[in-house]
Amino acid sequence: MDVDQAEIALVEHYPHLVRLAYLVLPSGSTRGRRVLAAHALVQRALPRQRSSIRGLALPAPRAGDEAAADPGYAFLRGRVLKAALAAGRPRRLPLPPPLLPQVWGLRLFPRSGGADELALDQTLSALSGPGRAAFVLRDLEGLSAPETARVLEAAGVSDPDGALAEAAGAPVPAGSRDQSLLESAEFDPCALQARPTDLIRRRQHVRAALAAGAAVVVCGALLGLPGEGWGPNGAAAPPYAQNAAAEAALDPGRLTAASPSAWQTATRQDFATWPARGDRTGDRALLRRALAVWARPGARVPVTATPGTPTGPAAGPPQLLFAGVVDHAVVVLFHDGLRVVRYAETADGAGQEAGGGASLDFARTDGAQAASSGALVANRTQGNTRYLAAPWVTSARLVDLLRPDDAGQQVAIGADGLTSPVPTPRPEEQCTTWPALRLGGRLLTDLGELAPARLTYGGPRTPGEVASPQAATAWARGGCALAGLRGLGVRTVNAWDYAHQPLPRGAGDARWVCDRAETWRGAGSRTLVQFLAPARGGRPYAPGTVAARADGTTACGPRAPQALAGILWKDTGGQWWLLAAGSRKVASLTVTGGVQGRAPGHLLAVKAAAGARAKLMGRLAGGQPVEALR
Repeated sequence: MDVDQAEIALVEHYPHLVRLAYLVLPSGSTRGRRVLAAHALVQRALPRQRSSIRGLALPAPRAGDEAAADPGYAFLRGRVLKAALAAGRPRRLPLPPPLLPQVWGLRLFPRSGGADELALDQTLSALSGPGRAAFVLRDLEGLSAPETARVLEAAGVSDPDGALAEAAGAPVPAGSRDQSLLESAEFDPCALQARPTDLIRRRQHVRAALAAGAAVVVCGALLGLPGEGWGPNGAAAPPYAQNAAAEAALDPGRLTAASPSAWQTATRQDFATWPARGDRTGDRALLRRALAVWARPGARVPVTATPGTPTGPAAGPPQLLFAGVVDHAVVVLFHDGLRVVRYAETADGAGQEAGGGASLDFARTDGAQAASSGALVANRTQGNTRYLAAPWVTSARLVDLLRPDDAGQQVAIGADGLTSPVPTPRPEEQCTTWPALRLGGRLLTDLGELAPARLTYGGPRTPGEVASPQAATAWARGGCALAGLRGLGVRTVNAWDYAHQPLPRGAGDARWVCDRAETWRGAGSRTLVQFLAPARGGRPYAPGTVAARADGTTACGPRAPQALAGILWKDTGGQWWLLAAGSRKVASLTVTGGVQGRAPGHLLAVKAAAGARAKLMGRLAGGQPVEALR
């Protein structure tokens, strides 16, 4: 057999070969793409040179129905089948699209069939590539099982028998065994319907492509001109746009700065009233690098952002808060009204031009007030944190949240506002200590972001500072739960001691505390209810038990100042109880399911079995329901 004979077979059997390729190809793409792929596979099945077909083993003569098979058709069928199976196997690198056939401006797809055709197409899509090939060879080609296995093996299928078994077990709609479905117009990629693509979108894409091409040409010409190059911009990516606002935001000479006494006369104390501090505020080269990296960070610059914080460039010249050397890094802090942005690079300048040693951090701080703008993280290194304190902060003290009886130690604040290093909380270790910083009367803690979270205590609508022994005890026993709030963009965390409950059989009094974390962006709050059983064994500040956890709820917040939760508790005699407590306005409690009970008021204690599951519901005095946190 030569190429001419194969070409004759291709012309004679082209529609049948295209249908075979269309059926074997995976159905993950659209019908139009499968049509073009099927035609491309068949057109490429013909060898390009006469020598390429020489030396290829042709099928040996067969008996029965196969004896009349055209050797040229059998040869092409094997090549088409092998290519279609290869198209369905995953590759590390995708193959380039075929040059032909290509259709521009039209969508081509076979005519739609009926319910049986649709069911058969779904059956074929559920099969693997070899199973689909076995199904098509058996039902469309009419090959016997041994001949189907031989053809599959020649096409590179490692388990032909498994493919035959998969095809035999496929659910087939009625009527397909007489070949009427596989030979229907639904599966005929040569009898096609043509429809136009989206003309409006196509014209928009053409105009956008022309504009992008023109921009690339212009930018390439500008980048090729002699000048300063990328050096002054440090680790920033190449410029991509030039306009007045973008240029103003990149000009260190246009940075804004508050006066040193602005915080004393401003109506509201926040980050906008912080003066520019640090020993590098006059370093224009450093400030230009920081602004350029902020506008377009290079590929090697790590960028972090709290949830809901945009990382785009500034809309105009931002405010400079700090620029100076902190430990072994050069740090620049900006504020643009919505965000605080921290740029850092190595103090020795190594790797700046190549993009190494620089980093960028974003934190959302809109709507900040004096209570939530007392400090920013300037640098973290070797398990310690250095803060930049607000200009109105005159004293700082490091305290251990889990040891409220310890007075802590004084933390020095330099003339530039930087604190001495303080330990960073390490939630990955055993929770035996939790460092916090008391700035004046406010208590702050580092949750892994630029702005430390403020800790408060009290009712949802009137939270106050953590100053009383009761407040300190609540945070000492519930402070370890702060580990689950890292990376959420938390602004404040309030602990509300909403109920005290006498335990059954005189086991003492338990406290129910609801911890609510509010975020800077408003959404994404997290609520925890902790059950604080009486401390025993000389551990007055033993950690509490988390009884409920919820995200995005209004419970324990100013909009819905109610709380309700339950827990299974075992007394010293081994009896299990279902304990539940609601806030003061809860008038009655009902529990159903694995535990049955009802109690007036906001406290409930019912005997239960270990592992019992129940549904808890409360009601206010007016009859409004209060759902329990779970």
